[in-house]
Amino acid sequence: MSELKNQECPFCSEKKCTLQEEELDIPYFGRVFVLSMDCAACGTRKSDVEPAERKDPCKYTLEVESEEDLSIKVVKSGEATLKIPHIITVESGPASDGYVTNVEGVLERVKAVIQSSLNAEDDDGAKEKARNLIKKLNRALVGREKIKIILEDPSGNSAIISDKAQKSKM
Repeated sequence: MSELKNQECPFCSEKKCTLQEEELDIPYFGRVFVLSMDCAACGTRKSDVEPAERKDPCKYTLEVESEEDLSIKVVKSGEATLKIPHIITVESGPASDGYVTNVEGVLERVKAVIQSSLNAEDDDGAKEKARNLIKKLNRALVGREKIKIILEDPSGNSAIISDKAQKSKM
């Protein structure tokens, strides 16, 4: 892993930013570079996954049906859109992170996003909907609720690494 400390932060211009790059070879996916930026001054964190080679656009669909499915590996590039029908769609964009995790990690990330919106929401109806979504995610996290995960990536640099995942063209 290579690391550069005390770099200028593109957000606050302080020289307290650490940049890291690590090359990984992910089985059934290939070589990728995991890039991260962490600024000690302003707290900005950014990460992304960049492939070593360009690929065709792809779409992965996974039916999460059991606790065992929570350990399935997920590679999401910053260009990918993550969809969990009836719960959330996380669009790609400048603030979109790439990451390597598992299904449980994806569900925990989504739960954290919904939890933060719950804390910021004033509308009682929206709060109730957010609480219900969190309950549904909690049931999925213990294998008591089926849930579908869809990963669409125009760059082709994302994957759900499992024989259960259905891969199709976008």
